[in-house]
Amino acid sequence: MAGGLFAILDDVAMLLDDTAAMSKVAAKKTAGLLGDDLAVNAEKATGFHASRELPIIWAITRGSFLNKLIILPIAFLLGAYLPWLIVPILLIGGAYLSYEGTEKVYEVLTGRHDKAVAARETGEPRKLLQREAGKIKAAIRTDFILSIEIIVITLGTVVGQSLAIQIIVVSLIALLATVGVYGLVALLVRMDDAGLYLIGRAGIRAGLGARGQKALGRILVAALPKVIRLLGLVGTIAMLLVGGGMYVHNIEAVHHLTGTLPVLLADLLAGIVVGAVIMGFLKLLNSTVLKRSIP
Repeated sequence: MAGGLFAILDDVAMLLDDTAAMSKVAAKKTAGLLGDDLAVNAEKATGFHASRELPIIWAITRGSFLNKLIILPIAFLLGAYLPWLIVPILLIGGAYLSYEGTEKVYEVLTGRHDKAVAARETGEPRKLLQREAGKIKAAIRTDFILSIEIIVITLGTVVGQSLAIQIIVVSLIALLATVGVYGLVALLVRMDDAGLYLIGRAGIRAGLGARGQKALGRILVAALPKVIRLLGLVGTIAMLLVGGGMYVHNIEAVHHLTGTLPVLLADLLAGIVVGAVIMGFLKLLNSTVLKRSIP
């Protein structure tokens, strides 16, 4: 009896050791993509009124958890029975991210981005809530695409392992992609509140420590708008890199054409080209539909 119990405990210990080792490998392989995930989703989850930031981030986080619950079982089934479908799914996701990133670049170059920001900051409460709901849906869609990429790459690192290890490792990385990303986003958007708290605390104290605390508080308050703008820039670049990378690393012809370029530049260029083609096609389609609708 005792021998059987020790055998079970030994199996559990081996499983945990294998899981830890494979989780470390998977984390290394997805580290860059998790960084992109943070940049993209941080940009998506910011830009709201201060009183609405945390509730909206929580709404996006719930959507992210739901995305993982949908993707994980489908990924395991595809990996087991329809592995040839994985690449087309990644390419569709890459097209979406490339289009969205290119559209943001286009809006900045044409000045439409500033008008969009001004429109978000003003308006009736009902319209503001509609804009919030639209941005939450867009953030959850983007999270869905990035989650597919993260989960598929993780699954590829454990494809030769037992089903138990596959499930545990992929689920851990998926959980990290949600809790880690949106936990950091929540901390970022409360930088100004932390700064105001430090300034307030310094006001009831005296001495060098109070002055340092007050200075740090002012830095945090002043830094938040700059951090949000930086996240917007990094998030746009990340979307183009991830979207373009899906084409560079999954289509031999694209990989061959960009083979002489540095990896990041190749991914960025592919993302811009794919996004520009899709955006041009959609604008042409809209123009054609509009002309036909005018008598």
